Amino acid sequence: MQFAPVLRSEWLKIRTLRSLSGALLALFTVTTAFSALSGISEMPDDFDPLYISLSGVMLGQIAAISFGTMAVSSEFQSGALRVSLAAVPRRGRWFAAKVTAIAVPALVAGLLTALAALLAARAGLGSLADGLTGGEQVRGVVGCGVYLMLMALFAAGLTALLRSGVATLSVLIPFIVVVSFVIGDAAGPVVDFLPDRAGQLVFQQTHEGPLGPWSGLAVTALWTAAALLAGAWSLRRRDA
Repeated sequence: MQFAPVLRSEWLKIRTLRSLSGALLALFTVTTAFSALSGISEMPDDFDPLYISLSGVMLGQIAAISFGTMAVSSEFQSGALRVSLAAVPRRGRWFAAKVTAIAVPALVAGLLTALAALLAARAGLGSLADGLTGGEQVRGVVGCGVYLMLMALFAAGLTALLRSGVATLSVLIPFIVVVSFVIGDAAGPVVDFLPDRAGQLVFQQTHEGPLGPWSGLAVTALWTAAALLAGAWSLRRRDA
């Protein structure tokens, strides 16, 4: 079977699962709402207007991770994977189609979410955001959209490896909430290379450390590629 019909079938699965549409809607709603609230909050003198404008992503990314997780974990329920692989025996082609069907809507939703969050927060910040340049705002929106897509794919790869949506969410969500934000600041320079902290540099106006905005996003991309390769390996080596 050619790649295009496989991709269409995988896109149809994602489009018809209400939980996946709900995850993308939650991504948009939660991110925009919390960015808007951040925009009307009291600011310290040294605040980063770009980071504040897109700060809703800190919570919204949980929905992106859930989207990637559920899109893959649904295949491990009720023997759905056996049916998929019976129709597409070439497992690598099937997994590539699944990953593409996750990446495209995640990227589109991420870009729209980042733009809405930026506009909502800027409306609250008013003149406090005048220092942001057009280039910084474009970088923030585009980088944020790519970051959310990468986190969804990272979760998808990990789910293919673990073969469990519950296990994936049990690992990733505590990691992002606890390790990165509670323990991370005390962990030293190594925290700069964690998949979430590295990628988030792209929507910060100012940054310190060994990574810049795009190099940080590249680190997240490497983590994502590793997770996807591990997931593909597991799919090829283990029984459906």
